[in-house]
Amino acid sequence: MASLDRYIVSTPGTRGGKPRIADRRITVADVAIMHVRQGMPVAKIVADYDLELAAVHAALAYYYLHQDAIDRSIEEDRAFGEEFRRENPSLVRGKLQPSAGR
Repeated sequence: MASLDRYIVSTPGTRGGKPRIADRRITVADVAIMHVRQGMPVAKIVADYDLELAAVHAALAYYYLHQDAIDRSIEEDRAFGEEFRRENPSLVRGKLQPSAGR
């Protein structure tokens, strides 16, 4: 039986050191979001990202073993993105929206 460390790695300089599929930039959290939260079938993840089936299953196994920490990380990333968008409004969106006084 293959161990998870054959498929899941963490490298400080890649994707912030988050656990990811070996030789790819796809994190365990990415796979969890696609499959668990968005309902994407494993076969579609494999096909869309040209991954080994075993690698996707390893990512999901790793997620379930570390679910609390990964869910926290997903939420922190979401909150950071929301805060960033709030503090840095899109100049293009502002130009595309009709002005109230026209």
